[in-house]
Amino acid sequence: MKNDLQDLRRSAVVSTFGPGSVVDFRAGGGAVSGIAAGLEEWDRSFPPAGLAHPQVIREPRLQKKLGVKGFRTPPVTLERGRDDDPDSRRLVAVRFPQWLQCPNCDTIKPERRWKSDPGKAYRYCATCTEQSNGDNKAFVIPVRFVLACKHGHVDEFPWDWWVGHKPECRLSGNESNDRHPGLILRSEKPGLAGLILSCPKCSARRSMDGVFSKKTWERGPKCKGHRPWLPDGDEACGKEQNAVQRGASNLYFAVTESALSIPPWSDRLQEVLGDWWSSLTNLDDLSKLEDYISFLAKGDLESILKELEMTPAELAEVIRARLTSFGQMQTDDLRPAEYRQFVTEPGRSRIRDIDFETRRVEVSPAIAPWISRVVRAVRLREVRAIRGFTRINPPGDPDSPEVAKLSKDPLDWLPAIEVRGEGIFLALNEEKLSAWEVRPDVVKRVSDCADRHLADWHERYGKDATPPQTISPRYMLCHTLSHALMRQLTLECGYSSASLQERIYAGSGDEKMAGLLIYTATPDSDGTLGGLERQGKAGRIEGILQRAIDAIEWCSSDPLCITDMMGAENSYSHSVCHACCLAPETSCEAFNNFLDRALLTGVGTGSGLGYFEDILRRS
Repeated sequence: MKNDLQDLRRSAVVSTFGPGSVVDFRAGGGAVSGIAAGLEEWDRSFPPAGLAHPQVIREPRLQKKLGVKGFRTPPVTLERGRDDDPDSRRLVAVRFPQWLQCPNCDTIKPERRWKSDPGKAYRYCATCTEQSNGDNKAFVIPVRFVLACKHGHVDEFPWDWWVGHKPECRLSGNESNDRHPGLILRSEKPGLAGLILSCPKCSARRSMDGVFSKKTWERGPKCKGHRPWLPDGDEACGKEQNAVQRGASNLYFAVTESALSIPPWSDRLQEVLGDWWSSLTNLDDLSKLEDYISFLAKGDLESILKELEMTPAELAEVIRARLTSFGQMQTDDLRPAEYRQFVTEPGRSRIRDIDFETRRVEVSPAIAPWISRVVRAVRLREVRAIRGFTRINPPGDPDSPEVAKLSKDPLDWLPAIEVRGEGIFLALNEEKLSAWEVRPDVVKRVSDCADRHLADWHERYGKDATPPQTISPRYMLCHTLSHALMRQLTLECGYSSASLQERIYAGSGDEKMAGLLIYTATPDSDGTLGGLERQGKAGRIEGILQRAIDAIEWCSSDPLCITDMMGAENSYSHSVCHACCLAPETSCEAFNNFLDRALLTGVGTGSGLGYFEDILRRS
C-alpha cells in the first residue's frame, strides 16, 4: 500500500491493533483491510532504528522482566514548518485478506484481478462501475472469512477448496486463474446455511453452514505457517486451522505486560542524567565512579549536579545503590514490590519523585474490621508493553509456543506506552481474611472455579503445565470487590467505566498480599482530573464501600444470578452477570473471570460466606 490509510491511537498499537493484527481502514472511499507489519518494519520505515529513536521510554523493572534494554512508543510523524518537506515516515500494513468481494454483484476473487488506480490502495469492480456510467466507483470489500491457527498464523480462506469445483473446472492452489470469472458468495436466506458460495463456470454450490465447526477443519487443509506481518516470516506448522471472521475478537489477543513506576525507579535521577546514565553505569570498575564523575563535573556534567543538588561522591553512591538494587530485583512477579510501596510507610528520597506519589488515609473504625489500609495514589505512571499475541484462545502462559512473535528475530526493545493517572488502593484486614478464607463453604466455591480453570489449562498446555496465577479465595474476593467498587465509582465521580482499570494484589506464603488498586491510567484527560483519588479521602471512602456492597447484594437477574444459573457451563466464575459485576474487558485484568459476588455478600442465608456480610447487616 503506497498511500496513507488513516491514523491509529498510540494506545491501540500496543493492544488491539498491534503488529500481526488485522485492521480495517478507509482509503479514498474504499474499504481496505491490512495486517499491521512487525517490528523490523518499524526500524525500516520509521528511522532511526531501535533505541536510537527519540521516541523511547524506560522502565527498569519491566525491562529486566522482559529481557530488553528499553521500549519504543508507537512513532508519530513530526510537524514541519510551512517551507519544510512533510514527514513521510509511516508505519506499514500489508493487505490481508487478498480476496475481495463486490457488494453489488457478489463476486469474490483475488486482489490482483480487480481494477485499481495508480498509487491507491482501494480496488473496485470495473463491470459494476461501468453499469453506473462511471459516476461512482463500485468499491470492493475484504471477504469476511479467513483462516487462523492457535500458533498465530493466518491465511486466506480456501474458497476453491470449499466450493468443490467439478472436474472440468479444476483449479490449482487457492487462487482462481485470470480467465476464471471468480466465485459468487450470495446470501439467499438468513444464517450461514443461506450464505451460498457458487462457481458460475461449473455450477458447483455449497453453503457456508459448518464453516466454524471444528470437525470441518479436521479434514480440511492444514496450516502453512503463514506470517504476513514478518519479512519472509513463513514457518513450518501443519496444525489444524480455524475459520474465523475477519473482524472477530478472537483473531488477535495482545499479550501485554505492565508495571507501575515505583521508588527508587520513579524519581528524577535517570531522567535528569539522560544519556549520561549509560556512560556512568557501564564502567569496568565502579570503584572509580566518583573520580569519573568528578572529572566530568568540570565540564558537561556540572549543570546536572547542580540540578540534582548533589556532589560527585553523593551521585556515585546513589548510582551504585541503584545498580545493586537492580541486580537484586525479583522479576518473576513485579507486584509484591508495588504492594509493599502501598502498605508500608514511604521512605524519603533525596530526589523528587515525579511518577509515584501516595497519601495515606486514616482507616475509619466503620470499615476497619474489613479494610486495613486506604491509600490515595495522587500520581501514578504505568508502562504497558506488548510482547506478542495469540489467536483463537486468550493469552495464558506468556512463554507458551502459542504466543506469536512481533519480529522475526529477537530485538533489544519492544513497543510500549506510558500512561499517567491516579487511583485508590485498599488492603484487606489480614486477620479477618485469614479466618474467612479457610471456611469450607468458601473453599468449595473457589475450588469449583479453580478446578475448571486448571482442567482447561492442562488441556491447552499439557498436564505438567502450571497456571501463572493461583486462583485462591483471597484473589477472587479482591477481584470481585474491585469490580463492585469500579461500578460504584463510575457513579460517584463521573468517570466512564472503560476509563477505570484494576490491579489485583493477592498472594500467600512469603509474599502475603490482599489488596487492589483502582486507577485511571488512560492516555486521555480522564486519567489526570483528580476526581478519583479524592474519593479515597476519609469520610468518602466509607460510604462508597458501603454503597458498592449494597448495590451487588441484589441483582436484577436474581434469583437466577445468585444461584449461578446464568453463567456459562465452562465459566470460571460464580453468581455474576452484566447486571451486577461484569466490567468492560479493557478494565478487567482477567477477562471477566474469577468473580463471585457471593464471596462479598453471601447468598442471603446469613451463613457468613460473604466477607462483608456484617456490613450489610449494619446498613
